[in-house]
Amino acid sequence: MSSYKLTYFDFDGGRGEPIRIAFHVAGIEFEDNRISFPEFKEMRQGMRFTSVPVLEIDGAAVTQSNAISRFVGKMAGLYPADDLQALYCDEVLGALEDLSHQIVRSFGLQGEELRLAREKLVDGWMSGILRGLDQLLARGGGEYFADNSLTIADLKTFVQTRSLRSGNLDHVPTDLVERVAPGLVEHQARIESDPRVVAYYATRS
Repeated sequence: MSSYKLTYFDFDGGRGEPIRIAFHVAGIEFEDNRISFPEFKEMRQGMRFTSVPVLEIDGAAVTQSNAISRFVGKMAGLYPADDLQALYCDEVLGALEDLSHQIVRSFGLQGEELRLAREKLVDGWMSGILRGLDQLLARGGGEYFADNSLTIADLKTFVQTRSLRSGNLDHVPTDLVERVAPGLVEHQARIESDPRVVAYYATRS
């Protein structure tokens, strides 16, 4: 049986969180290697693509969060077997990665520069992607994005929606999701009450 080690930042969110949940749903033991931001700064130059998450499978490293999410999602029954439904799932993953990329670009900014960058992001990319995700959720039937069931796309969206509504991002209104993509608010509540997700967070308490 293969061994798995997931390296990501030491917080319950971001690109690594859907992968952690999927591992739990799959019932597969893995080493949850949580690193600090200073640790990442020291180690990143020796990492492929200088980024996390990194999944080591029997010691061999694999990168790219969406690729890892699909891999673990398949083991957990959280990725569609049907090609069209898989495409729908991938569309959501890609859109969320676009949004994450734009948000990360504002990290490290301070003061007025940060405020202006975040306000521009809220009025542009962020609102546009949230509206698009709301439409994709409606296409899927309103409860899930694909396959009429929980997939890795739902987990990744749940993590992002929760983050945007938490107030952790300065100059991003906590009611933005409610205003531009109300379906995602109901979606967040649905996913976080799923017994499999509840069971994962019970292990974190």
